[in-house]
Amino acid sequence: MINYRQPDLTEHPPRSLRVRLGGYAHLCRLLDKARAVIANKGGEYHYNCPLDGAFFGFTGIDHAAMLAEIKTGKTDVEMLAWVSTQTKQPPHQIAAWSAWLELHGPGDADGHEWAASVIKGHKSARDDIRGYADLLDLDDYMSFGGAA
Repeated sequence: MINYRQPDLTEHPPRSLRVRLGGYAHLCRLLDKARAVIANKGGEYHYNCPLDGAFFGFTGIDHAAMLAEIKTGKTDVEMLAWVSTQTKQPPHQIAAWSAWLELHGPGDADGHEWAASVIKGHKSARDDIRGYADLLDLDDYMSFGGAA
């Protein structure tokens, strides 16, 4: 059974970027990674990666302040309440940003080459991977024993 209060990301992946909390895409994944890193069970996942940085940039929240708050043991709902005190983004902006994040992709040629290398590294013939959310879901699935 997966314990999301203290996730072990050497045993299972974090939640998908698509899972929303308070309308925010990626927040659940970010919380899973932070909790795992705090417990020294982050595996190959990193807190404050560039995708986390997109969340911090949008909300204006400092990554160190958020990590300190997560260390207090707050639940997802309690962390959402804390996030709400730290940012003034209205619900329609949160929804728009989350929709954008779910569709956001590599952009330039170097980004596309990197994404292609991840897909090829898993020996996958998938041709429907368009954005980072798709790529992360595929990588998480394949990294923990899924077949292409």
